[in-house]
Amino acid sequence: MNEFVVETTNLTKKFKGNTAVNQVNLQIRKGAIYGFLGPNGAGKTTAIKLLLGLMKEDSGMIRIFGKDAKKEKLAILRRVGSLVESPSYYGNLTATENLKLLQSILQVPKERIKEVLSIVRLEEAANRPVKGFSLGMKQRLGIASALLGNPDLLILDEPTNGLDPSGIIEIRELIKQLPEKYGVTVLVSSHLLSEIDQMATEVGIISKGSLIFQDSIEVLRKKSVNKIKIKTENEGYARKVLQEKGWMGEVEGETITFNKSTDNEVAAIVRLLVQHNIAVYRVEEEKRSLESIFLEMTKEEQSL
Repeated sequence: MNEFVVETTNLTKKFKGNTAVNQVNLQIRKGAIYGFLGPNGAGKTTAIKLLLGLMKEDSGMIRIFGKDAKKEKLAILRRVGSLVESPSYYGNLTATENLKLLQSILQVPKERIKEVLSIVRLEEAANRPVKGFSLGMKQRLGIASALLGNPDLLILDEPTNGLDPSGIIEIRELIKQLPEKYGVTVLVSSHLLSEIDQMATEVGIISKGSLIFQDSIEVLRKKSVNKIKIKTENEGYARKVLQEKGWMGEVEGETITFNKSTDNEVAAIVRLLVQHNIAVYRVEEEKRSLESIFLEMTKEEQSL
């Protein structure tokens, strides 16, 4: 059985009567890249701040590394690295100098500075003032800071926000290597399913403060099954003929719709219709993207 690094039970937080996080039950397995997904304002950052002890929950329980977050907060936080919102740094100092300040606070070996700069591929920029860094480089320095204490859990809140395409790819590839190469479990939040799809192993979707989906990325992908639509001269009769042979389609307007079938199955359906003298006008595939699944799941919030 996989060990859960993070577990919450009915985690709830309200602000002036408005529920920002509503009875959320997160389960993040050891070694996972957990994509925490939701529209802007859905409650992602609030939930993350609750996990990090930056806010106090109104009700519910948080367990991290199997420990009660209320009772063993300091012991937990020593094993957690985080980047929430924008990274903090001194622009006039170099990357190395910024990390030295944090290294003295965390009391980790000085050699760790070179290690984390290597992990985020900033070795060549180590002695350059940070004010001259690109936004992507600053984000990577922020992740280096989060990794400095050699954490078992890394929490990143919208780490690709505002980056150009090359910067997004850099951060994505960096995150993907962390569990396997360094044994770090990662919680990464985003409002872009396309990003989460390319790096997460597990997904939690939050909408209006409630967790509406939580499972592996593969289970989410299965929801995006494509459909085959067939237009005939008589949809009702065509559906009856197909049902008699076990093809259970649904009439939608002037078409009969089936969940994605193999090419051979589609050919067999068309052949059966033709054999019954039913004219087939059109066969088309309707592709249902993961993005459309996400928008459908969160459509109530999107319309607000």
